[in-house]
Amino acid sequence: MADRNITLGQFLKREGLAATGGEAKLLIRDGLVQVNGEVETRRGRQLVHGDRVAGPWGEIPVEPPVAPS
Repeated sequence: MADRNITLGQFLKREGLAATGGEAKLLIRDGLVQVNGEVETRRGRQLVHGDRVAGPWGEIPVEPPVAPS
């Protein structure tokens, strides 16, 4: 199965780190989000399995979403 990419903004919402796309945009714009140790300012940045997203909440690895059973 091919890896399914997710954008940084979608990831922040999926993980509950931003309630809305607008909130995700502000976190990213304000330089509060890092991907793999580097500040990321692109909300559309494509993340892949194994990337690490960090911010005021700590660091979270990018994992594929769990399929509902």
